[in-house]
Amino acid sequence: MRLHNGMRPQDIVILLKIIAKEGDNWHNKNLSEELFISASEVSESLRRSGIAGLIDMEKKKKVFRQSLMEFLQHGIRFVFPVLPGTLVNGIPTAHSHPFMRTHFSSESDYVWPDSRGYDRGLSIEPLYKNQVKAAKLDANLYQMLALVDVIRVGRVRETLVAVEELKKMIL
Repeated sequence: MRLHNGMRPQDIVILLKIIAKEGDNWHNKNLSEELFISASEVSESLRRSGIAGLIDMEKKKKVFRQSLMEFLQHGIRFVFPVLPGTLVNGIPTAHSHPFMRTHFSSESDYVWPDSRGYDRGLSIEPLYKNQVKAAKLDANLYQMLALVDVIRVGRVRETLVAVEELKKMIL
């Protein structure tokens, strides 16, 4: 058995995509195509998530939602921290996502860099390089990832709203 060298950022995206698919009627190939990640990386990710106790070890189809939520709420900002970068065009994330804009207003927007994006804001590095492509194809995944970014960069009040909304979507 290979050593477990810790989680990688794309592991979180893969677990959230499984939740967004709502059920176990999917294959690694589906995740690979929809997330623009190689099939071997999906397989390795599921193995790491199993070792970490975030998905069942045997079939790797059932996400342990409570454990994932605990990690997102209490650990993600420490394990995968992010600092806002320069002003770029991109796709709104964190408190700039349409859902969060209904709750908060801000002087500065956050975006995932995307040359085809219509919004301008401070860049937030996505958890993995093809995340923007995947988020454009799946509104639920996009919202969950934006809420995760709130936890990674948000203030206490914003984070509380993001955590509550994630709980509704995940648990």
